[in-house]
Amino acid sequence: MTTENHSENYSKQRPRRFDLLAFDWDGTVADSTAIISRSIQDAVRDVGGTVPSDEQAAYVIGMALMPALARAAPDVPPEKYQELANRYRFHFFKRQDDICVFDGILPLLADLRARGHWLTVATGKSRMGLNHALQDPQFKGLFDGSRTADETAGKPSPLMLHELMAEFGVEPERTLMIGDTTHDLQMAVNAGCPCVGVSYGAHAPDSFAQFNPLFVADSAAQLREWLLASA
Repeated sequence: MTTENHSENYSKQRPRRFDLLAFDWDGTVADSTAIISRSIQDAVRDVGGTVPSDEQAAYVIGMALMPALARAAPDVPPEKYQELANRYRFHFFKRQDDICVFDGILPLLADLRARGHWLTVATGKSRMGLNHALQDPQFKGLFDGSRTADETAGKPSPLMLHELMAEFGVEPERTLMIGDTTHDLQMAVNAGCPCVGVSYGAHAPDSFAQFNPLFVADSAAQLREWLLASA
């Protein structure tokens, strides 16, 4: 059944609030926060910088790689940034196959797709990194589009969402951003889009209020319940 048919069938049942749903990846779809944080810490240690705390390393998740590493390791000089990035990639790639999807996310995505929503990814990952993740057969046919930080602009720039909205011809008020960090929610605000936060990722949910999320989910099950009832 085509996306158009899904949309027509669902619209006969009840009005749909959002046509385009944009998901952050790390910390929202994939349970990768700890692995990314450890990889950042190991990379900074390798180049001789002050190793960030768990909280400091987790804070930069969702940003484009180089700004994230510069923020996490402010005492590393710019001439070492490329080495720092290379060491991060080394540590992350050796761990990436240990990353799993949050329990309940795959059924949620399948339910949303069956209702005719366009499902997309807006992530701070590189294109190579996202493509590697999407090669997993469990994601086949679930996502309609994606943008990564290295092909547009990193969060909280609204460019990812602007490009996705233009690609699918969807207005900001019909687009919903779903993410686990303040970077995700700030990007939504900058793009003029509503947002939903999840508290099970990299950032503490008490920092979300300033972005006026429609909902903050404490689990994928809560996210599923809210999206199926309200999206």
